[in-house]
Amino acid sequence: MNNTFNIITLGCKVNQYESEAVEEIFEARGYKKKEENADIYVINTCTVTNMSDRKSRQMISRARRDNPEAVIAVMGCYSQVKPEEVSQIEGVDIVLGSRNKEEVVDLCEDVLQNKGAIDKVLSLSETKTIEDLEISNQEAMTRAYMKIQDGCNMYCSYCLIPYARGNISSRDMESIKNEAKRLAENGYKEIVLTGIHVSSYGKDLKNGTSLIDVIEEVANTDGIERIRLSSMEPRHITREFLERMKATKKACDHFHLSLQSGSDDILKAMNRKYDTKIFKEKVDLIREVFPNAGLTTDIIVGFPTETDENHIETKNFVKDIKFAKTHLFKYSKRDGTKAATMKPEVDGNIKKERLKELEEIEQVNKREFLEKQIGKTLSVLFESKSDMDGYKSGYSTNYLRVNVKDEIEDNEIRNCLITEIKNDELVGELV
Repeated sequence: MNNTFNIITLGCKVNQYESEAVEEIFEARGYKKKEENADIYVINTCTVTNMSDRKSRQMISRARRDNPEAVIAVMGCYSQVKPEEVSQIEGVDIVLGSRNKEEVVDLCEDVLQNKGAIDKVLSLSETKTIEDLEISNQEAMTRAYMKIQDGCNMYCSYCLIPYARGNISSRDMESIKNEAKRLAENGYKEIVLTGIHVSSYGKDLKNGTSLIDVIEEVANTDGIERIRLSSMEPRHITREFLERMKATKKACDHFHLSLQSGSDDILKAMNRKYDTKIFKEKVDLIREVFPNAGLTTDIIVGFPTETDENHIETKNFVKDIKFAKTHLFKYSKRDGTKAATMKPEVDGNIKKERLKELEEIEQVNKREFLEKQIGKTLSVLFESKSDMDGYKSGYSTNYLRVNVKDEIEDNEIRNCLITEIKNDELVGELV
């Protein structure tokens, strides 16, 4: 009997969530997960960069080598954007897109019975509503991701995601509340609300519901003690939003605001919907309401037309904001985007040098934020043994790893007095 499966996931937390949901569907139908030589392989792909496409193809080839007789299903953003290319890869039996993943088990069974290739990539214009995927359990036993939204209407000039995920669609509030309840019943204490553009939650519902309503509803779930947000759009940060967040007493003081560039000229070329002045105002507002907030961000280095002056502006802005963590990426051209045709392009060696300069600033900012925590008491959700011998580790509400040498159970939330820094991590003691 062909009753084993394996799911290989590339890309973002939304993909990881969807893979977990598909795994539950397989298991509910009597399938057993098997890492090697499985009967069915599902490759959940990413297309955010050229490297993502290449890794997706490599995972498909690896699955085929592992078991040449296996059914191979490819789903996700890469197969949504380039279905013909994926269908031509040797060994691929099923090509799905990014919106009908709940069908994958049925389709795999069809192939097992009929041995015919299936292409079910839907036009995103046909799929206006979010998939009804849900999770009751995840591999980690402390923090659970919950997808509340899909799609993006921003159309940044460098990004393929709107073409891979379609326009925004929001999950039904009752479905969200039910999943939060199930997760709490299974022992989870922290929920991370995630989506492709989570700030846009509710804009398609036409009933006035927004992200803050989701936060408040999840906060009302018995057993859920912390709520964390994935990447946020700076423009959606308002005083009312922050004060309502804080009033729940469960919202984590960690905000990931994607900057992408500290130059207004480059932000405009990227088709971002804010400038550095707006971004700085939002940062100041966050720090007013959440004084010890951990602010993290993304920056693209070497975007087309980026001059030395633009790069200096970005460096100065990053120094000024003092992010707790900055994720840095060299620009990757994506065919089909407006940025792919922009000139002049930035030389690869210049990209490397600019990346190095920003990495040095990032290290200074990160260290400075860590040093500010010494003497503070942080609430920490402990998750695992630390790399430090005899210590347990977990994450604070502002998303810093904290290590404590004490007997602490996994999934405990404890207050810790921070005493020192070791290997870019905090060390403390229980209070």
